[in-house]
Amino acid sequence: MENKLFRRDFSLVVAGQIISILGSAVLRFALNLYILDMTGRADIFGILIAISAIPAILFTPLGGAIADRFNRRNLMVIFDFSASAVVIVLLILLILQGGGYLPVVVIGVFLVVLSMISSMYQPAVQASVPVLVCEEKLASGNGIVTGVGALSGLLGPVLGGVLYGIVGLNALVTASCAAFFLSAVMEMFIRMPFAKPGRDKSMALTIIDDMKLGLRYVVREKPTILKLIILAAALNLFMSPLFIVGVPYILRITLNSSEGMYGIGMGILELSSIIGAILTGAVTKKLRLSDIYRLLLVASVLILPIALSVTPVILGFGYWQSFAMMIFFSALVTALATMLSVFVITVVQKVTPNEILGKVMGIIMAVAGCAAPLGMALYGFAFEQFSNAIYIPVLAACVFTIGISFTAKICLKGAEV
Repeated sequence: MENKLFRRDFSLVVAGQIISILGSAVLRFALNLYILDMTGRADIFGILIAISAIPAILFTPLGGAIADRFNRRNLMVIFDFSASAVVIVLLILLILQGGGYLPVVVIGVFLVVLSMISSMYQPAVQASVPVLVCEEKLASGNGIVTGVGALSGLLGPVLGGVLYGIVGLNALVTASCAAFFLSAVMEMFIRMPFAKPGRDKSMALTIIDDMKLGLRYVVREKPTILKLIILAAALNLFMSPLFIVGVPYILRITLNSSEGMYGIGMGILELSSIIGAILTGAVTKKLRLSDIYRLLLVASVLILPIALSVTPVILGFGYWQSFAMMIFFSALVTALATMLSVFVITVVQKVTPNEILGKVMGIIMAVAGCAAPLGMALYGFAFEQFSNAIYIPVLAACVFTIGISFTAKICLKGAEV
């Protein structure tokens, strides 16, 4: 394998990711804004996002097992074409509905189906990186994959914020459909090494055995990976929902931001993910697993100013002071979280054999993500309950994250994968 990062096939993966995730970001932004505008309620918003995250628990391990059993390039193509077909159906329903709102349940169904596709798509992408880049460039490769995802996420809210009020939801859904289709076409030209593994059982039983093999590897052979998964689940329960549910609610409802300012605020958070991904190689070069609690502790302290930004005192100074303070410190936390995520993924990829890497990545994503739906639902209810004292659930996130950081210090002391 050439000792350079941007080989042809890795470049095609990156380009396809930019296009596909940009389309997904535009669609998520449009539907989230659609739901908030339709209901104006944090609890309904949180519940819908939580429901759409549930398929990750069930389908990510399946996607991981499939990624080790079939050609990963072909899987990416199939999943992108499938997403494009699902979005076409959504567009048809929107057109038939005319100018009115679709029922919340219908939006929820489409979010669930798209989440199912994404849950099986991501393990194939993550498991492809070590095959397409050399080990010396693995951290940088993961950083770029994460960074381009964040770049698309940055452009998605900004473009969505500007276009949502100008061209409407239908045009944004159409653009998303086209993006999925174009990404699938590009991925057809990727050349990815693949040796079809043998099997002596039916495909269904073989995939079940594959998932058991991945679980056994994590639990028995690499218990440190299991500790990392549990810590990630705790963060998905107590910290991540603050930025998935809380920040959009604060921007749109508490601060009454326009579509454009909402998009800019969410775009800045995505930009911070890009910066975090770019800095991962340099910042984590000497980082050990036993030291990651330090990043978590810093992140928890940075949540305090976010809570302060939505207190009556700061809100009394006006919109811009609260907006700037909240987004600035949210961006810092997001950058730290991105660096931590890329670092952990890279460590796991380096020590996991390629033939079971998809299964292991699927287990990590599923178990770590199993707490996300509960966390998003809880934060949705919390922000609705404390709509007149919005800083209270933010302070709770700070306290919980401090607890997780000290737990990480104890659990990962002297840990090696």
